[in-house]
Amino acid sequence: MQVIPVIDLMNGAVVHARKGDRAHYQPIVSNLCHGSEASEIVQALLGLYPFPILYIADLDAIQGRGHHRNLIDTLLSQHPDLEIWIDAGISSVADIQHWKHARLRPVLGTESIPDLATWHQLAQACASRHILSLDFTAAGYQGPPELLHNSTSWPQDVIVMSLPHVGSHNGPDMDKLTRFHSRYPGHCIYAAGGIRHLGDLQLLGGKGIKGALIASALHNGSLDKSALRTLLAS
Repeated sequence: MQVIPVIDLMNGAVVHARKGDRAHYQPIVSNLCHGSEASEIVQALLGLYPFPILYIADLDAIQGRGHHRNLIDTLLSQHPDLEIWIDAGISSVADIQHWKHARLRPVLGTESIPDLATWHQLAQACASRHILSLDFTAAGYQGPPELLHNSTSWPQDVIVMSLPHVGSHNGPDMDKLTRFHSRYPGHCIYAAGGIRHLGDLQLLGGKGIKGALIASALHNGSLDKSALRTLLAS
């Protein structure tokens, strides 16, 4: 089971994501450090455990009102061994070029992809480095229906993003995750949303889920150094 810490960037700060309600996100309050500045948060997360991968959601880019590329370049420079999965509302080949870096892997979120033709263009431009994020809100799946129901063009790594579970402390969407793992055993399925503690991760791992994207449980102390060592050292 991989644990991938998440930071959500908005207006230059790390914010606390809750149920996809981006209009009301506030700067994060973390038990790991005092502020909400990205460099401080990332340093604190890596002090908790030497995670090899960090997931960054650039919420300004996703909402089409700027981006944090310079800040992310600073993080890449500060942590030369870190790989970053970047979710930035990528919807064009030009976006792919904007986020090009040897240690940036583009996350293609279905909520930002208008149709299947665009998906194929983006996938080709990514040269097999991309990650697919299947995005679900309270209204259901967001994205081209053909992409949800036909896995032939999926990359190896697939995130099941359950936004109503993000920051909810209600647990992961087990039914959806186990269904995707069962239907698409050739893909590595990653859980996003609702992971509360070590027990959730052990349950996901037992169901064959490859990894999980986590924020709240790391910041509130539910997943501490001891729990991470228990999980990741095995």
